[in-house]
Amino acid sequence: MKVFISADIEGVSGITSWAATEYGGKGYEAACRQMSLETAAACRAALACGYDVVVKDGHEDAMNIDHNLLPKGVELISGWTCSPLSMLGGLDESFDGIIYIGYHAAAWTSASPLKHTCEDYLYNWFKINGEYASEFTINSGVADQFGVPSLFLSGDEGICREAEAAYPGIVTLPTKRGVGDATWNRHPQQVIEEIEAAVREVLSKPLPKARPLADSYTMTVCYKQFQKAMTASWFPGVKKLDDFTVSYTADRPTELSRCRYFIG
Repeated sequence: MKVFISADIEGVSGITSWAATEYGGKGYEAACRQMSLETAAACRAALACGYDVVVKDGHEDAMNIDHNLLPKGVELISGWTCSPLSMLGGLDESFDGIIYIGYHAAAWTSASPLKHTCEDYLYNWFKINGEYASEFTINSGVADQFGVPSLFLSGDEGICREAEAAYPGIVTLPTKRGVGDATWNRHPQQVIEEIEAAVREVLSKPLPKARPLADSYTMTVCYKQFQKAMTASWFPGVKKLDDFTVSYTADRPTELSRCRYFIG
């Protein structure tokens, strides 16, 4: 039995500013430690339930998690795998479930001062099948294609609400809520303890099945620079909707990921 954990940093407890998510920024080292500790809590729970665990660091250069803070036996994918799967690089059909740690609200929402979808400097927003999309939207769709159910998510209240609405049965744990440029945080140690307890409970029960796939998927991307939309329009199948916006339709979520990999 195997569990895949995809970890990000903007949704962990105590992180409020972009500086804390960047190398050399105020609070960055503390943010990496909290990201590692919240991930470690999910790992301990999975190991206790008899699962092998693979963790994918999914933030910036994907080298933020301290492997020494994870339990012995956990495998860590550090750095990018040069795969369109991005934050899920390494996931395949052999996994029994996926867990998301430190996830955050989608671009074009007001749920967090750190809201974004994929590279914040490139995109205004993403939509999939007409709905604003988060990184969870994108990644859970890919997991569905592999038949891997999304089991648990921790992050800000905005992404927790979205995940619950989009993925019936997923268990979520809010770490904080956004209030303008502020975050109202729960105590980091309390969050760590509750992640471990919640994941243990989820994995102690029979696991659900992944969602059925849709008939088709249309990804709409709005760039911050019109030149990016011009460039993206050369990718086969991409349609330019206006000076800043393009769309692409595919049969499978991984095809969307492949397109995004090359038009980003």
